[in-house]
Amino acid sequence: MNYKTIANVLGKLLIVTGTSLVFPMICSIYYGEDDLFSLTITSIITITLGLPLWRSFRRAENLNLKDGFFIAVFGWVLISAVSALPFMIHGSIPSFTDAFFEMMSGYTTSGATILKDIEVVPRGLIFWRSQTHLLGGMGFLTLTIIFLPHGMGGVRIFRAESSPGQVITKEKFIPRNRDTMVWLWGIYLILNLLETLLLCFGGMSIFDSLCHSFGTVSTSGYSPYNTSIGYYNNAYFDWIIILFMFLGGMTFMLFYHMAMRNWRIVKMNTEFKWYLVLVFFFCGMVSWLLWKENTYDLMDSIRYATFQVISILTTTGFTTADYEQWPQAAQMFLYAVCFIGACAGSTTSGIKVVHYVLICKFGVATIKRIFFSPMSVITVRLNQRQVDRQIIDLAICYFIVNIFLILGGGCVMTLTDDMDFPSAMSSVIATLMNIGPGFGDVGPTKNYAFISDTGKWFLSWNMLVGRLEMFSALVIFYPSFWKK
Repeated sequence: MNYKTIANVLGKLLIVTGTSLVFPMICSIYYGEDDLFSLTITSIITITLGLPLWRSFRRAENLNLKDGFFIAVFGWVLISAVSALPFMIHGSIPSFTDAFFEMMSGYTTSGATILKDIEVVPRGLIFWRSQTHLLGGMGFLTLTIIFLPHGMGGVRIFRAESSPGQVITKEKFIPRNRDTMVWLWGIYLILNLLETLLLCFGGMSIFDSLCHSFGTVSTSGYSPYNTSIGYYNNAYFDWIIILFMFLGGMTFMLFYHMAMRNWRIVKMNTEFKWYLVLVFFFCGMVSWLLWKENTYDLMDSIRYATFQVISILTTTGFTTADYEQWPQAAQMFLYAVCFIGACAGSTTSGIKVVHYVLICKFGVATIKRIFFSPMSVITVRLNQRQVDRQIIDLAICYFIVNIFLILGGGCVMTLTDDMDFPSAMSSVIATLMNIGPGFGDVGPTKNYAFISDTGKWFLSWNMLVGRLEMFSALVIFYPSFWKK
């Protein structure tokens, strides 16, 4: 591996992290709270660590794919570790394990928290906590690619941090990789700005609007309040956040084509059509069940059901109600949604719609060949193009490994924390899929504070595996990865 190049990139990661602490520092100064010192000293430490790495290895070689995997895994661990320092220095989260868990959850857009009372934490730290969503939503390493010299191998980092679904859908819409990152970040920041303005227009404070926008477009879920979006009990806020959670779950390539007025490409996108169908189906079913059981009136049933379905489908994790008090049938639909995720190439995690599209189409084609036309050749089409069999195998493999990770992880959590199996399974699903809140002991009105340190480290690893779409995080365990 090119250790000099890796050191150079990690140095840039530290510099970007340390510099981004300026915004929480401004917030702390504005509100006059006692978290300014912890934020400032962390910024100084982080930049001081990053500058020598960057300056000493500026003439580093190009990155290869193995280097990209290494940076993708250890880069996320490194920035989560240094980002935990403000909470430890201030004393809001004195335990390194807890602070690391909170920051890994923030950067991986999981939204799982160990904070029992979020509202007592100073607003500078709360802003930093939400800002990790902004940085991690589009992929922290993709931001670093913008600052890499041309030809330094940014595409390898992008591949290591990307979903297998992006390989399937072949989403590369600008020839130069840096230009691609600039476009992605531009679209992403515009969506954040639009949501912030719309929330402010409805009467939400600028601080709350920014924090909730960071958690919405990035499909993450951190809120400055213990009861999440339910704190407001405001239909306008709910529908604005529903809209931007839905947009955050879309393939960002489609926004680029919309801007270029390539409507034909948008219309022929298979995954987007399935995404729409899934949203309408699950929202409709849960709304009907809530109304049928007289949980809410018709309009509130649609509002609460739509919010929660889209929140879980897009792996955001915001809540407006305690859905564990809903009818069992409605909860089962929500549980099923946990296993789906939104579109590849979005800010969401999870298994992704495109994998289900390929598996379903391949299953139907196989049944037809076995029972009706044994001599036919199986063909699967996506976006009006034939898909290679290798890509289908990748989708099936990705699905199966996710299921095994969930089952194995559930067993681990029952052993380390003596949790009941439904809660243990839910904790693994909620972290591996980067959803945040789950069911049982980690439900919408609870958190992860009660879990042991061993359990928190295991779930932190699950969050990283889920955010890096599994393969990048697991490949480092192969002995051959470390051989020359």
